[in-house]
Amino acid sequence: MAKHKHPEILSKSVVAQSRLFAIESLELRFSNGEERTYERMKPSHRGGVMIVPVTAEGDLLLIREYAAGTERYELGFPKGLIDPGETPEQAANRELKEEIGMGADKLLPLKQVVLAPSYFSSQMTLFLGQGLYPERLEGDEPEELEVVKWPLNQAEELLTHLDFCEARSITALMFALRALAEER
Repeated sequence: MAKHKHPEILSKSVVAQSRLFAIESLELRFSNGEERTYERMKPSHRGGVMIVPVTAEGDLLLIREYAAGTERYELGFPKGLIDPGETPEQAANRELKEEIGMGADKLLPLKQVVLAPSYFSSQMTLFLGQGLYPERLEGDEPEELEVVKWPLNQAEELLTHLDFCEARSITALMFALRALAEER
């Protein structure tokens, strides 16, 4: 397998800006002399977290939340951005408290993932959350999120559920199931 040298970045410029996003154009020169223009979301250097909460009774806790990208309500796991000064674990616990009204005594990091690395640089740390206890924090959602209990022993069926289709949630579930099997 050939080892590639990183392309030289000739220039960077913001070509479009919205309230939330900036699109950056990169002029690149590859080691073979080929030059190309790539576009990406400008890195924010803020990571994200997603948590697979599992109750002592053996239920997964999911949320049903409106997703503007698909223009429908999606079923997935609690998630959010890491605030400045927070560790991923602190952000994961805060998001749990904001989105499902529960904290976690145990947060097991499962994997760091990247969504569409050709266009985004943001990393998301996936966690398994256990030892849940009630505690609610005010979140920034425009409406109260529906919390959905799903029996852990029926997790395979969740994979076929029409509203459960976000790749990060599916990935988190698969890693959580593997971690839970290793605990037994």
